Amino acid sequence: MTRLIGVDVGGTFTDIFVLDEESGTASVSKVPTTWPDQSDGFLDGIARQVDDLSTVGVVVHGTTAGTNALLERKGAKIGIITTHGLRDVLEMRRRDRPQTWGLRGAFEPIVPRDLRLEVSERTLADGTVRTPVDLDEVLRAAQLLLDLECVAVAILFANSYANSENEQTAVEAVRKFWPNPHVSSSSEILPEIREFERFSTTALNAYLQPEVSGYINRLDTALKGDGFGGEFMIVQSNGGVMGTDSACRQPVRTALSGPAAGVMAAGCIAQTAGFENVITGDMGGTSFDVAIIADGKSMLSQQTSIDFGMVIRAPMIEITTIGAGGGSIAWVDRGGFLNIGPESAGAMPGPVAYAQGNTRPTVTDANVVLGRIDPNSPIGGKLDRLDVKAAANAIAEHVGSKLNLSSEEAAEAILRVANSRMAGAIRLVSIERGFDPKRFVFMPFGGGGALHTAAMLRDVGIGRAIIPRYPGVISAMGCVIADMRQDFVQTINARTMTLDVEGLRDCMQSHIDVGMAALDTAQSRFTTRDIVVELDMAYVGQTHTVAVPLSVTVVDGTVATPTQAEIEAAFDKAYLATFSRLLRNGDRRIMNLRTAVVGKRPKFDLSALAPIGGSVETARTGSRPVHFGNAWYQTVIYDRLKLPVGSEIRGPAILVQPDTTVLIDPGLTGRVDAFGNTVIELSEV
Repeated sequence: MTRLIGVDVGGTFTDIFVLDEESGTASVSKVPTTWPDQSDGFLDGIARQVDDLSTVGVVVHGTTAGTNALLERKGAKIGIITTHGLRDVLEMRRRDRPQTWGLRGAFEPIVPRDLRLEVSERTLADGTVRTPVDLDEVLRAAQLLLDLECVAVAILFANSYANSENEQTAVEAVRKFWPNPHVSSSSEILPEIREFERFSTTALNAYLQPEVSGYINRLDTALKGDGFGGEFMIVQSNGGVMGTDSACRQPVRTALSGPAAGVMAAGCIAQTAGFENVITGDMGGTSFDVAIIADGKSMLSQQTSIDFGMVIRAPMIEITTIGAGGGSIAWVDRGGFLNIGPESAGAMPGPVAYAQGNTRPTVTDANVVLGRIDPNSPIGGKLDRLDVKAAANAIAEHVGSKLNLSSEEAAEAILRVANSRMAGAIRLVSIERGFDPKRFVFMPFGGGGALHTAAMLRDVGIGRAIIPRYPGVISAMGCVIADMRQDFVQTINARTMTLDVEGLRDCMQSHIDVGMAALDTAQSRFTTRDIVVELDMAYVGQTHTVAVPLSVTVVDGTVATPTQAEIEAAFDKAYLATFSRLLRNGDRRIMNLRTAVVGKRPKFDLSALAPIGGSVETARTGSRPVHFGNAWYQTVIYDRLKLPVGSEIRGPAILVQPDTTVLIDPGLTGRVDAFGNTVIELSEV
């Protein structure tokens, strides 16, 4: 079994990347995402690439099932069992507001108040159990939640991060009583200080469990029914992968699964091509996702808000998302201003040019009207031809007539607004965080990213762009590349002066043991197994912490005990790098221990994707008029996959391939590197 399959399900398309490890070859496909059950498109895409699933060793899936359930509030009906007095933690949040500068705005928690039940128990912040849990109350609450038709339950007790005895006693009783496995506890999901974040993350996990686990189990059953005997894995929001059992228990860790896989692939491709600093732009059908990779490392955030009041405290790759995808709808507001998104035409009915019922213009329709997308070769394989006239009429009716513009001018306006929003997202992750865009390369991917390269280079000031060999399926490729990763956290809340270093070591060891056991049971091969340890630390009296990498020694699976001096030196180094000064004589406090166990999976040789032989002339397929700025240009069309290594293409030019279209504007030049990537930069005079 030498083949690996990566599958990324997006809002519009489902992408498939198949790697044959023995031959080093890869194949890709792109099929429409199916609604309401995304598993149909998943299985259809694999069937188009693989006849015999018994030859496949691993299938890795980047899923949006959890993200969509959260954004659309289509999770399960769940209940909460909590400590007396904490019923309203989810609703009070941090006393923030949907509209920061106004008094308007409402928030409705995912669990109504009548489904948040209180029981008698109390654990103090130091871990002392003041009041043992009353199991009779717990079971009566669980029965009431079942009577109210809840299908999942979250158990959230005060200070269970410090001592989980009461909570675990309740969990064991409820799991014996509850009719399904959908029981989440905060001490298992997030044993970390801060009640709201812990409660929110655990409640969202319960909210997603029935939907995500049902989806994963349907896929697992269907794959096995078609002869698949390998390992089925799911991409996490931190860019690593985990087994389906873990994903079903902790679906909250899959909230940004697909986009995270894309960032992992982008980092690997860029490093192979010689670039350590990359800004990624994933433009799909519904959104534009931006991330930054600095010095070869993607940025990890410990907390993310999926929507207002829906906070997930778990390691996630930092991704900024805006509603500016190919299917984002263009509209003119009452003030006469042109807007793009956030509403999207999605997979069904899709852009107007798809002729499936939508009448409002999208970003894709603008690209079609301006000749940038070939109407005779739509991606996805579902349509034979795009309706250019219908797209032009929709743009004229909904945008042109309201702004007194021709259909071409209105289409250009749509792209300018979309590009402006995309450039703003890039500035947010780069300039506003102290990064100089000139030091970075821009890597656009997704079905539509490579159509907007020139605008990002010029509007943001990035020096060059690198277009991957298969930009339309990068997230699917990332599924194949991603390592297996297990993340753990435990609140310590102790000063370094009085720290129990042996207790800290024991906590690390327990994390490492569980992580290594997960790697042992995986069917994947690993080249190395890495241990990553970080401490959340601050000076006593400070609220916000800094992440302190801690070097630890592990011999035969046993971790050595760190010393107080080593911990304090590591903190001083991290604090100085962040704030440029230390607080002399200040006591240091460790808030949390974070441990990651990473199984490095074998990486395939990306040079296997590079073209062999061919010439620029044989790759040329014709030409057509394309609109750039204020004029039409006769533009040469190339079959991108036939361009040989070293090819140099001056704009205006269009490079076509089954999964995307690459646009090289006038004044830009594209060069094919040794790995099949196209590097685009300003033409030399």
